[in-house]
Amino acid sequence: MRARTLAAVSAGALLASLVAGVPARAEQTGTAAGAAPADTGALVWAPCEDIAPVGDETLECATLTVPLARTDGGARIHGLGDTVELALSRVPATGRAERTMLVNPGGPGSAGRMWAAHTHRRMPAELRETYDVVSFDPRGVGASTPSITCDPAFFAPVRRDTVPADADAEAALRAGAEDYAEACGANTGRLLDHVRTEDTAHDMDAIRAALGEETIDYLGYSYGSYLGTVYSSLYPDRVRALVLDSVVNPDNPWYESNIEQSRALDRSADGFFDWVARNDAAYGLGADGDTVSEAYYSLRAELAATPAAGTVGPTELEGAVIVVAYSGGTWPRVAEALAARINDGDDAPLLSLHEDYGDDAGSDRGYGGYLAVQCTDTRWPEDWSTWRADAERLHAEAPFMGWHNMWYNAPCATWDGDSDDWFQVGDGRGEHPAYGGDALVVHATRDGATPVEGAYALRNRLPGASLVIEEGGLTHGVSLTGNTCVDEVVTAYLRDGAVPARDGGEGADVVCEGRPEPRPRTSQTAPETMVERLGPVGMESPGKPGSSE
Repeated sequence: MRARTLAAVSAGALLASLVAGVPARAEQTGTAAGAAPADTGALVWAPCEDIAPVGDETLECATLTVPLARTDGGARIHGLGDTVELALSRVPATGRAERTMLVNPGGPGSAGRMWAAHTHRRMPAELRETYDVVSFDPRGVGASTPSITCDPAFFAPVRRDTVPADADAEAALRAGAEDYAEACGANTGRLLDHVRTEDTAHDMDAIRAALGEETIDYLGYSYGSYLGTVYSSLYPDRVRALVLDSVVNPDNPWYESNIEQSRALDRSADGFFDWVARNDAAYGLGADGDTVSEAYYSLRAELAATPAAGTVGPTELEGAVIVVAYSGGTWPRVAEALAARINDGDDAPLLSLHEDYGDDAGSDRGYGGYLAVQCTDTRWPEDWSTWRADAERLHAEAPFMGWHNMWYNAPCATWDGDSDDWFQVGDGRGEHPAYGGDALVVHATRDGATPVEGAYALRNRLPGASLVIEEGGLTHGVSLTGNTCVDEVVTAYLRDGAVPARDGGEGADVVCEGRPEPRPRTSQTAPETMVERLGPVGMESPGKPGSSE
């Protein structure tokens, strides 16, 4: 999976939130079944200094100190005095707070604090009145410290073409990945050994305890679904409601997951090309999807020879247009940029697309955070010939991102950090007990970032989960984004604690019709909604992880 969240999140300075403010509700110090007590600490909330609220939301910030290293059970490892400072945000309920929701937008490597405001704003009034919404920057990223730092110069344009022309080009790309991995180790240090998903799950329980909550509600998009799966396995008695949206397949460790993602991204790209063809009158790129696809790959070849404005080569192009696999709402803008360049020789829209969605030096912390989790969450192939063979096969099957995806993860081949076995939930040998309480799994069938097969796999792993499918949906991140059918199910669950009846088979328990495909933009097009301005939720892509704006 790729790490990218298009929220307006600052990845900069430390929070100054331990000054005057309002204390959180009284601490609770109870423990989850079978787990060691989480560290607790009083939270002092104050106005945020480095991130702005959304609209009229009241946005507050705080910090929480947690141990750098813990045992598998969550207990602090004594003798290691190092700590981590987590940056938190909160939007209080508009009425009397009855519950707290913790939200994670995905990644890994994505700063999350702005998602308290965005999530609270997306809720219906009846939930806004009773919910405090809390989000946080996971350890190492955003405003949490210490920070993961690797090599910002790695993203300087024009980057090497991800599709190697020959053995020398492949060797250069491989050397670049090895150098980046080495820089992460040299510039970050011991933190890299303590950024697994389990580490963040333990941090989540420390946040719960510091909030003074016996249980929390959790909403996790994309990678956040896997984080929620792990948290609920480790702390089952601390979960009241669990919403897992656009889910990571729990049965596929990251290497295998990324291979499947490449295929899904390619299917999404084909869907985009077909849509452009259906709107040929607006874009003039061809009346069938194959013709539009040929136009795109011809442009890619042109940019390999002569980058646009000396800035956008083929790798930058991929990092920008990948957004089509995350939200149909991005299709008109991407199509306009491609048409302007291909038909008129106008680079400006393409450069603007790259500035908004592509990589730059600010991508370093998010990309490093992404690698720090993925490279240590599971074991990776040690023989480069395995990577090459899979990349060549993927490029033949799914050229849109086949090679790009491999290089995005290639630093894991030489990562300076201890990897371990994949945290597999289930009742099999060596597996961790899956959460048995009620849960809601939500997924769109045409999601390009996390293939829909993962939603069925997770439903089968969680005995109390019900699955809501958005049939024909294009959006990565469905809950509370405007599909009335989906949002009514999610709202009812959060309000009443009851999930839809679970079907006796292995299919979906609720099927909601997907929203209409977008239309080409015109001068009369309605202004963007908040969701469209914000961009795809939990955006995991080979682009700008944990981006700022």
